Amino acid sequence: MTDTASISLAKRRDDILAELAQAASPPPCLVAVSKTQPDEKIDAMLAAGQRVFGENRVQEAQAHWAERRAEYPDLELRLIGPLQTNKTDDAVALFDVIETLDRDKLARALAKAMTAARRHPSVYIQVNTGEEPQKAGVTPDGLAALLKVAVEECGLDVQGLMCIPPVDEPAGPHFALLAKLARRHGLKGLSMGMSGDYALAARFGATDVRIGTALFGAR
Repeated sequence: MTDTASISLAKRRDDILAELAQAASPPPCLVAVSKTQPDEKIDAMLAAGQRVFGENRVQEAQAHWAERRAEYPDLELRLIGPLQTNKTDDAVALFDVIETLDRDKLARALAKAMTAARRHPSVYIQVNTGEEPQKAGVTPDGLAALLKVAVEECGLDVQGLMCIPPVDEPAGPHFALLAKLARRHGLKGLSMGMSGDYALAARFGATDVRIGTALFGAR
């Protein structure tokens, strides 16, 4: 990657951080979505000072970060894509935050993997705010029961909630619903907002925004 391209990525990051700071105080954490990104763009983002990254797939994340972790001990890696129960051991070993807990079976698998690894990543519960049948996430009505299993039975460190609003609906009502659910259950973390709506999410109280295209450019 050329120096000019690296400067462009750094400026994009600075602009997004400034926009988030204007939208909310304190601003949400910027999670750079590095899935499918080439090594040179990831390295440029690291050089710009970015340390929190989100990945969708365990195997791709291992390829991106297995060696870089030693070089950047202050990295925070987040799993923001669906997690299969047979990948929980690998996910627990690599990620610091797992944002996509959405069912009892996965909660129990994560608890077992954490006990075996003696490593306890924080967890967010993914809520399917639009109740879309094709999308992962617990329904709003099912959240209380899953939270009970995750915390009381499995002892997971549930820090907050995550959502991906339907693409064909205004995002605001979904952000408002997630914030309401978090308050109801005493959770502080709100992972919501992506490239097209991160400033709006910040105004609705997001603590974390997951940004890929607006940060790295089109894939």
